Amino acid sequence: MKFDPRKLNALGVRLHGRRIGVMNRLAGDRQIFAFEQDYIDDPQRATLSLSFKGRTGGLVTAFRPVPRRVPPFFSNLLPEGHLREYLAKLADVNPEREFFLLAVLGADLPGALVIEPLEGDIKDDDSRHHDDHDDDHPREAVLRFSLAGVQLKFSAVMEASGGLTIPAGGMGGSWIVKLPSARFAAVPENEFAMLELARRTGIVVPDNRLVTMAEIKGLPEEARAPGTKALAVQRFDRMAGGVRLHMEDFSQVFGQYPNNKYRYHSYANIASVLWAEAGEDAVAEFVRRVVFSVVIGNANMHLKNWSLLYPDQRKPVLSPGYDFVATLPYIPNDTLALSFGGSRSLSEITQNQMRRFADTARIPASPLWKIAVETAERAATAWKGLEQADLLPKDLRASIDKQILRVAATVT
Repeated sequence: MKFDPRKLNALGVRLHGRRIGVMNRLAGDRQIFAFEQDYIDDPQRATLSLSFKGRTGGLVTAFRPVPRRVPPFFSNLLPEGHLREYLAKLADVNPEREFFLLAVLGADLPGALVIEPLEGDIKDDDSRHHDDHDDDHPREAVLRFSLAGVQLKFSAVMEASGGLTIPAGGMGGSWIVKLPSARFAAVPENEFAMLELARRTGIVVPDNRLVTMAEIKGLPEEARAPGTKALAVQRFDRMAGGVRLHMEDFSQVFGQYPNNKYRYHSYANIASVLWAEAGEDAVAEFVRRVVFSVVIGNANMHLKNWSLLYPDQRKPVLSPGYDFVATLPYIPNDTLALSFGGSRSLSEITQNQMRRFADTARIPASPLWKIAVETAERAATAWKGLEQADLLPKDLRASIDKQILRVAATVT
């Protein structure tokens, strides 16, 4: 059934198949979310987000209308930047009208959330819109591209032959495909190498592989970029049989809109949440990943590049690591996305910095320096024998090599 999202006034929000709330569009271009009463009353309810957890542990249920946008948790489910503009154009909606984008993209969101028009609010609409591109790009096709993120990503299904297919409607996809950058060289190869380096350093990362562009079926011509390789990464929010695992990133945890993912919070703030909600092991793994990011010169580990998973639907665990890219070769003199112990420097890690980080996070400082030393040593050792580094252009590889050796020397 076709529908015009611009005529909708209410969206049902489902978590693990259960409707837990409703997003209503109000007069004056305002949106408001409300939980269903049976979800509020359920002591065993599945967790939607830590951002809805009150200071005493109860569920926050009083919300104010949000002008033009949707509340931050839901805004973070949507793509950003050029991808959002591209999808909005296909859907024939304004990219800033997030309620309508959720209506179009809500069937394949990150995590176990599904957002859909309420029954009775959908009307058949065979009328043509202002642009005649509707015939060439049916609205249903937009659902292929529903993953949040700046870099163009697609839901994909890994075939037995090893090829990649982007399924119609985007349903059931268990991989995402990250295409080459039109601005920076060898980004898929860079991330492929850094993910393997992270794994050898002791960091949990999702299964991934480098694929040729020819292996990606159903890719629109306008989405193609210079380069012959793309990176396929297995989605950790999709389990066998298409079961959805709920997740949220730390922009959602802190109730921040995506455009604030570099602001207002530090790595210590993330560590503090992990200590309280996921435990000491999660904090140790988080510190390992922060140190690794400094070692490789990854300046882009903002709030949206850290996520929680809910395997039992209630208690969070730290997700596998992702978006490990050595960015410093592309943007020299860049700094960390967030403050780490009062510093954003990518040139060193100090014991005083680690102590400040622990003090701010209110976590024990004693094991942290050992984690830093061990991580830097492992990364430097693994880098020397990393065959995936041979895929990188010589200048890029040399820049990463210089960064790893420089930072490792400050720690060890």
